[in-house]
Amino acid sequence: MTHSNYPPGTGDTQAPLTWHDGDMPFSTAFGDHFYCQTDGRLECGHVFLAGNGLPARWEGAAHFTIGELGFGTGLNACETWRQWKQYRKPGARLDFVSFELFPMTSEDIDRALARWPEIDAERQALAALWPKHPSGVVEIDLDEQTRLSVICGDALENLSASTLTFDAWFLDGFAPSRNSAMWAAELMQRVFDTTKPGGSFATYAAAGFVRRNLIAAGFDVERRSGFAGKREMLCGIRHAA
Repeated sequence: MTHSNYPPGTGDTQAPLTWHDGDMPFSTAFGDHFYCQTDGRLECGHVFLAGNGLPARWEGAAHFTIGELGFGTGLNACETWRQWKQYRKPGARLDFVSFELFPMTSEDIDRALARWPEIDAERQALAALWPKHPSGVVEIDLDEQTRLSVICGDALENLSASTLTFDAWFLDGFAPSRNSAMWAAELMQRVFDTTKPGGSFATYAAAGFVRRNLIAAGFDVERRSGFAGKREMLCGIRHAA
């Protein structure tokens, strides 16, 4: 069976990776780095948070749900949690739900995120709470207002079975040229179908077929300037009918 988020012939359930420059994780399954080599944390802010109108949209939100394709090192979750703690209102709740085929070990997560002192507290908390053998649905209450859920396994299968709806999406699979199935029309349609009216997506990817698949799914897609000299990124809205 060809899964939606890894290439044929890679059946291991652990993240097949090596390390570049000491602490830069590199996927040997996809031949790609897990995050932007310039600064993955700043890229998260530029692409995923700003691209989804965050943190401004948290103003007045009693409950906000973010979906993510590709948990990877947990960098986006940690940076989002850091900013959420700065801007959230008393009593408000954030659910961060990520779909990941190859969950990393807590040791690898800790090593990959140690380069950013800005998220030291979040990194340490995530690594401490992360299970030794992640599988199924990993649910972690990061604090009293923040829950992380990592759904392990095939993204299309799990999202197709999900009854959740999302206010915003972080589309952060490996590069479309190396992992085209993660950006396929069927999966992008399911992303759209689970997005609340007025909800949004953002992604660093700008490949033509990705843009066409998102438009075909129903999103109003916008090109914006990418991070660190990258010419373009994509973001979009599911408008109310």
